[in-house]
Amino acid sequence: MLKDKRILLIIGGGIAAYKSLELIRLLRKAEASVHAILTSAGQHFVTPLSVSALCEARVFTDLFDLTAEAEMGHIELSRAADLVVVAPATADLMAKLAGGLANDLASTTLLATDKAVLMAPAMNVRMWTHAATQRNLVQLIADGVLFVGPDEGPMACGEYGPGRMAEPADILQAITAALADEAVRPALVATSTTVPVPKPSPLRAESLPALTSDALQGVRVVITSGPTHEPIDPVRYIANRSSGKQGYAIARAAAAAGAEVTLISGPVQLAPPAGVEVVQVESARDMLNAVELALPAQVFIAAAAVADWRTAATAGQKIKKVPGARGPTLALVENPDILASIAKRRKDRPRLVIGFAAETEEVVTHAKTKRVRKGCDWIVANDVTPASGVMGGDLNTVHIIDNSGVESWPKLAKEEVARRLISRIGDYFAAH
Repeated sequence: MLKDKRILLIIGGGIAAYKSLELIRLLRKAEASVHAILTSAGQHFVTPLSVSALCEARVFTDLFDLTAEAEMGHIELSRAADLVVVAPATADLMAKLAGGLANDLASTTLLATDKAVLMAPAMNVRMWTHAATQRNLVQLIADGVLFVGPDEGPMACGEYGPGRMAEPADILQAITAALADEAVRPALVATSTTVPVPKPSPLRAESLPALTSDALQGVRVVITSGPTHEPIDPVRYIANRSSGKQGYAIARAAAAAGAEVTLISGPVQLAPPAGVEVVQVESARDMLNAVELALPAQVFIAAAAVADWRTAATAGQKIKKVPGARGPTLALVENPDILASIAKRRKDRPRLVIGFAAETEEVVTHAKTKRVRKGCDWIVANDVTPASGVMGGDLNTVHIIDNSGVESWPKLAKEEVARRLISRIGDYFAAH
């Protein structure tokens, strides 16, 4: 898949820069060619010699290199690649691209490129969750930039949370997905009132247009995300492995498209998306109540992995293990069906109700049945077997099912799945 593909890797300044060396090794093993731009800050963490040895090519570091710039090197670098990858993508690099700044080789190249850009953010958890970074993230997603990660975990600074750069193997997967999708993505072009801009090549039927900042202007969207926790006693609960990443990505994309967004979230370890009203809940009943309070809305997206059952009664105290005794028997009762409840409303039913179907077998078949049973307009179906890596991961492979049939998308970063879904919703409202 990556044989003879040309990757331009921009290495930012952060402790995660050492992972870029492994990424280069994986790309070269996959028979891709790699050229690298190493920022001045990045050179404090990895050396040009190390990067050059692994790339088997010259490393570029200086915008004002007389030899390279005599041939407009920053433009040539940006145009010769099939994909531009920024790993690590620091808060500084994200801010520069979001703001259109170009004062070094890396930022100038990012503005000059007409190819897709994939960023792998890496920074301290407080920097990642800062309102400015989240605002830049929303802008970059709206501009068509792809993202993989960041992951959650311990950091070199001693803190814990989201902000770790995705592992090289995961970035490699995201690169493969981005290149597979590039054939159906239009070139990214700027608009101008004075300078004519070439039109992008015609889109294939299965592709989607670039997301604009007003695609859902004035549209109210309610989204559920994450798992629910159904208490057994004060310290134990029934839950599932949902991370909430897909739902949060959808909320960011919807906000970037101009929508008024309410995100009703189960317990997750994710930063609240910028420009989004977030309502935190615990149980399925809490979530249904919050959804009903958030209505009316034109769009409801049920991306949460709601627990199907809860215990018939919750113990007031911690259930003790008694030596020699049999374990407790838990009587389960069915939780309210949030998706069906909203889809079948007679009053204040959203114009577009979208559910998710997390399946482990016969994904499309089961999802088609679920769409009819629940009464929703669209179902987003995906395979959540452990081998898929979807639960807790950054990639997803989905099938969109509506009354006209099935539309299958390739494996994509969850941020890109969100962008495409919101673009599809924008098309729906434009046509209806």
